[in-house]
Amino acid sequence: MSEGIQFAARTTVEQVEEGNELAPKFDQDGLIPVVTTDYTSGELLMHAYMNEEALKKTIELGEAVYWSRSRQVLWHKGATSGLVQKVKALLIDDDQDTIWLRVDVMGGGASCHVGYRSCFYRRVPVGEETKEKGLALEFTETEKVFDPKDVYGDAPNPTKL
Repeated sequence: MSEGIQFAARTTVEQVEEGNELAPKFDQDGLIPVVTTDYTSGELLMHAYMNEEALKKTIELGEAVYWSRSRQVLWHKGATSGLVQKVKALLIDDDQDTIWLRVDVMGGGASCHVGYRSCFYRRVPVGEETKEKGLALEFTETEKVFDPKDVYGDAPNPTKL
């Protein structure tokens, strides 16, 4: 069915900024950044990318589908882990080059492959604090929602060095 979804051509600034046509702007790699937050709390869960197919499938399914840059494949969030992200709202910014997903996370509420609820589980010191602590990261989440080994087994880690 996503084959039937067609995005509008980008024809004028007014059409993109003030119109009602979805005309996303993908970057030179065919990707658009996505910020994903918890629908109820507003907590930032993750940042990822979509290509055209992932965006169409997200719209069609009502579940988050991303493009994995490390694996170079479509990534239906939760297909392996059960931590499916049900899309409650899909918003696009003023110039249609960034997406904001507001989601309910199924299966325990985690969104991070490391096991934490949010992918943003460490804080970087800034300003005066760096004089005391340097750049040592501070964990803002201390308990994992799940054990990645139990969920993913021997699957390759998507983090690339």
